Amino acid sequence: MFNSSTTNRILALSILSISIFYSCKQEKKDANKKEEKAVDTTNLELKKALTFYASFDKGVKADFALGDAEMYTVPNRKAVDSAKVGLHKPDIKLEENKGKFGSGLVFTERSKGYIYYPSTKNIAYDSINWNGAISFWLSLDPAKDLEPGYCDPIQITDVSYNDAAIWVDFTKENPRDFRLGVIGDRNVWNPNPEGPDNENPIFNKRLTGVKNPPFGTGQWTHILINFSGLNTKEGKASLYMNGELKGTRKNIDTPFTWELDKSIIYLGLGYIGLMDELSIYNRSLTDKEITALYQLENGVHSILK
Repeated sequence: MFNSSTTNRILALSILSISIFYSCKQEKKDANKKEEKAVDTTNLELKKALTFYASFDKGVKADFALGDAEMYTVPNRKAVDSAKVGLHKPDIKLEENKGKFGSGLVFTERSKGYIYYPSTKNIAYDSINWNGAISFWLSLDPAKDLEPGYCDPIQITDVSYNDAAIWVDFTKENPRDFRLGVIGDRNVWNPNPEGPDNENPIFNKRLTGVKNPPFGTGQWTHILINFSGLNTKEGKASLYMNGELKGTRKNIDTPFTWELDKSIIYLGLGYIGLMDELSIYNRSLTDKEITALYQLENGVHSILK
């Protein structure tokens, strides 16, 4: 038989075991809560930084915009005064179930004309210290789908690709590289131009390129342009694909001078393929935020809830 001392010892050990069990269980619950809170905080911070979002699910008008939410169509860059509201290019369509999430833009042909969103307030341009991020999804096989020549899925500028511009492009011939261009004022980086800028070694040094980029028929690739400190001596711009850093250009000290009311977010210049989920932010994103954005199950709608 157990004496009272033994019984008390067994009882004490039992109580200690139960206490440890529930303590561990509580710690696990607390850890899970902290993890859930961290995810919620990340999405909340992304939402706070958002300046523009077009899901293309209910049309081409942006779902969220601090500036003009309408898409416009023009026959050429110099005809902005005759721009039409909406999508009016027959070679570009908005199709259901063609996007990464729901509907998406389908570019079927390389032709004249442009579609765009105005930049004012939708891009947090700053003439002293400009920071931001641009996110979107593409689906194509560059070797099969693109026609000869350079093409820019997105180009943001008040003048052209070679003058205070941010863009990504595919090079003109197979096998095609995918490049990030963050190009300052042309009169600063190329004051005495000779020949086309896109063949100029000085121009090419301003690019960050990816050989054998991860594109393919039937698959979607997430693109994120991250930049900070433009219009300072320590500007930086990075290209991420599917959440992975692919290249960074540092020490961008050339100024980016914009006439803001003339700046434009062009889509699909020479591009043939699918596009979805365009979102823009007023600061550069952290690696954690970029991963979260890439992994959103229902797209940017997830952070707007």
